[in-house]
Amino acid sequence: MTKRIHILNGHPAETSLNRTLAEAYAAAARTAGHEVRITHLNEVNFDMDFGLAGYAKTKPLEPVLETFLTDLEWSTHFVIFTPLWWGGMPAKLKGLFDRSLLPGRAFDTRVLLKSGMPSPMLGGRSARVVITSDTPKWFLSLFYRNSLIHQLRGQILAFVGIKPAPVTYFSGTSHPKAGRIEIWTNKIKRLGTAGV
Repeated sequence: MTKRIHILNGHPAETSLNRTLAEAYAAAARTAGHEVRITHLNEVNFDMDFGLAGYAKTKPLEPVLETFLTDLEWSTHFVIFTPLWWGGMPAKLKGLFDRSLLPGRAFDTRVLLKSGMPSPMLGGRSARVVITSDTPKWFLSLFYRNSLIHQLRGQILAFVGIKPAPVTYFSGTSHPKAGRIEIWTNKIKRLGTAGV
């Protein structure tokens, strides 16, 4: 079954391993017949600071943020590539979520779930989170309690209704061993081909 896939390369630099992997996923997905749209964070220029105390009055969305949201709403599968920096995601990626995932588009504060939480508005979509890091996976789990994974999968994606969101984690990425990038790229291509 073909899917509409929106890929977000969440690395703020023009060139990165994340971009290489995101483009490999996109190429494999297109070859397999999936429809693909891709956003490279370094090409998205916007005010990262939400800047206000609440949702009563928010900053108007820049056109690039509106395009990001439109692509996300269009998709049936959302793929996020991000590095792990200081135990979390890059500031610009967090700013993208802060500014664009707002009430009325991503969640509804007027209709509450039984839990008392706002109703998600982006349901019916699955996701994939790909994290690149120098931190070994066991260290991330034992000492950082998988904080970035919990934030992305639970506090962001599931909150707006996007699930399931399995995680692919690559460690040792600053100075990878010989052949490691090829192994990672081939794994990503297989995911892209399957659209998962």
